[in-house]
Amino acid sequence: MSSREAPAPVPSTTVHDSRRFPPSAEFVAQANVTPADLAALPVDPLAFWEQQAHRLPWARPWDSVHHWVPPSDDDPASPRATWFAGGALNASVVCVDSHVDAGRGETVALHFEGERGDRESVTYGELQRRVAQAAHALEALGVEAGDRVVIYLPVLVETVVAALAVARLGAVHSLVFGGFSAEALRFRVADTGAKVVIASDGQFRRGSAVGVKAIVDEAVAGLDHVEHVLVVRRTGDETPGTPWVDGRDVWWHEAVDDQPEEHVAPELDAEHPLFITYTSGTTGRPKGVVHTTGGYLVQASWSHWAAFDAKPDDVYWCTADLAWVTAHTYVLYGPLSNGASIVIAEGSPDHPAPTRHAEIIERLGVTVYYTAPTLIRTFMARFPDGFPSTFDLSTVRLLGTVGEAINPEAWVWFHVALGGGRAPIVDTWWQSESGAAIVSTLPGVHEGVPGAAGVALPGLAVRVVDEQGADVAPGSSGYITIEGRWPAMARTVWGDHDRYRSAYWSRFSAQGLFFAGDGATIDERGYVRLQGRVDDVINVSGHRLSTIEIESALVAHPLVAEAGVVGVADAVTGQAVAAFVVPVVRPGSDAADAGAGSAGAGGAEGPALDAAAWRAAAADARAELAAHIARVIGPVAKPKHVLLVPDLPKTRSGKIMRRLLGDVLDGRELGDTTSLQDESVVPVIAAIARG
Repeated sequence: MSSREAPAPVPSTTVHDSRRFPPSAEFVAQANVTPADLAALPVDPLAFWEQQAHRLPWARPWDSVHHWVPPSDDDPASPRATWFAGGALNASVVCVDSHVDAGRGETVALHFEGERGDRESVTYGELQRRVAQAAHALEALGVEAGDRVVIYLPVLVETVVAALAVARLGAVHSLVFGGFSAEALRFRVADTGAKVVIASDGQFRRGSAVGVKAIVDEAVAGLDHVEHVLVVRRTGDETPGTPWVDGRDVWWHEAVDDQPEEHVAPELDAEHPLFITYTSGTTGRPKGVVHTTGGYLVQASWSHWAAFDAKPDDVYWCTADLAWVTAHTYVLYGPLSNGASIVIAEGSPDHPAPTRHAEIIERLGVTVYYTAPTLIRTFMARFPDGFPSTFDLSTVRLLGTVGEAINPEAWVWFHVALGGGRAPIVDTWWQSESGAAIVSTLPGVHEGVPGAAGVALPGLAVRVVDEQGADVAPGSSGYITIEGRWPAMARTVWGDHDRYRSAYWSRFSAQGLFFAGDGATIDERGYVRLQGRVDDVINVSGHRLSTIEIESALVAHPLVAEAGVVGVADAVTGQAVAAFVVPVVRPGSDAADAGAGSAGAGGAEGPALDAAAWRAAAADARAELAAHIARVIGPVAKPKHVLLVPDLPKTRSGKIMRRLLGDVLDGRELGDTTSLQDESVVPVIAAIARG
């Protein structure tokens, strides 16, 4: 790009936002970590993590803090790490029993919100009894330490109980999203060699009862290592004819309810495997990354306490589906290790009403709310001026985001609409492989910067490097890597350690850096701005463009609530920019009348989609949005294709599945879409694109 073509600086529009939001004096005064506390923390990472390890109730102290064998072609077992070797503890005891022993048995451990309006609050004492009963039931089914148990359930109290019971025995759990297909479930059951699968008879999806047991039967057919399927009765008579295999299938209530309410938990080595979580698998064979017990719990617990400023009276809500790693760390093990009162909600955030989350926040008095940027943008599209004033959201004192980079305008909307302009936002960057947050802000220390995830947390270091592994200049794009090791790091890929070494450690092995595939910039102060997966880069006539930056610029336009940007084939430029735009829809607008409510922007109850109306609206918007992008980023980034759509294809973990957008325009086979929040979104987009 020539100097003549370079765009003039425009504050508060791109990911390089100039606005700053320091924590208030009132927040700093009560924060778990203040600037003085931060200055007093050990500088040496090993000393820091050993200090944090003392926060947990260990059954046996460790002999050494950390040992590392770097990757080597001569050692097939490399790389390998140990943390707190010789130490012993039990995750279930840390997260449940320790709080009961401390006299907090009557404290609410979790609030459950069912899709049908059924609700339940479970104390730590009751949770301890239920976990004990489930652990006895699993033992009766032959589950022992080291066995694998796949949990294929929606968001239920039983899902939490099952995970903690498996962990209590020293077995290894792998939670699988309840919307996955039989093929996706089968892969995970077969890959883990699971002895038991825990599933439900059915699930509630947007008001309808859907049987899922047949999916489980198809998934486990012919897998001799599956000895039992333990079935939670959820939909009951609404899904009659539940298929059953005598001798293999067991009802949860029959196996669990009459078991003893006390269970002696074994002491488990710090490096004992705790769970296997699979990468999304949108491309290639999913990787089952393995997390162990001691180091993972140390980092999960401290990072939740510090980054989310955990207080004994908090009502904490992380909206992630329990199958995703976000929920493992920041619904289950992090918050429960700190004695939090958590919220879990079954079903969709906009059913039975688009204000469902606001209603739950008000009724339960939620104080900390942690969600995905995609959901924030969906709320922003439906409620551009904020949730209706009839909802009292004043209990919210801290907000958080996770999943992918949040656009600055969505960040500010979140701060004002949910946080009342007073609640700090904790943006977090981490991955399935890292196990816990790597980059974030400490809300009593760091200012919030829209579009920036924050800085490397204490005990951690990140570098943004070029192809050769050299540090890039401040503000320049590169590959974000983790320097050194950290307690919650994945130890291997289940059954394929060679893949672990090649996928994460080989690219920058000479520098000893861990790389899991994201691009970023880092400024002089250490603030990191994520640019998405390195695969999410568009090459237009040799110019490498970040999809995140173009999306952020689009969302800054008053017309746009949400945007997904992909590169599509172009005969002249190699690739061209295609923008799928969800418009801001205000009540009574023409767009709303044309069908904006059909898939998200206007809520599930809106009128049917008129694809021709969406195409006509896009024709009017294309020139305006292209000019906006040219001004903010530069002419090379102007979208060649602009499609107005009612929603974007998003996974249940909150990520835009950009691959599907490109597939629609390029006419490729779409492949598996079962990980989407709403599979009906894709054919709606395809109908618009065909015009």
